[in-house]
Amino acid sequence: NLQEEVYMQIPQGYTKQGENQVCQLHKSLYRLKQSPRNWFHKLSTSLEEYGFVQSKNDHSLFTYKQGTTFLIVLI
Repeated sequence: NLQEEVYMQIPQGYTKQGENQVCQLHKSLYRLKQSPRNWFHKLSTSLEEYGFVQSKNDHSLFTYKQGTTFLIVLI
């Protein structure tokens, strides 16, 4: 989900000629500036729900430890 208001022009074929209309986006779209940040936030939230811990020094590094199992995920 987007944290700020983002509007886009309606693609050709969806509007009547001569009308200037826009639509507000509620979710990230491919090629949107915010998409990589939103993708990383969703991924890191999901990893944390599974018990992974995000490194304080490198935010793209996640570790998981349970018993003798130790996993490292680098995004």
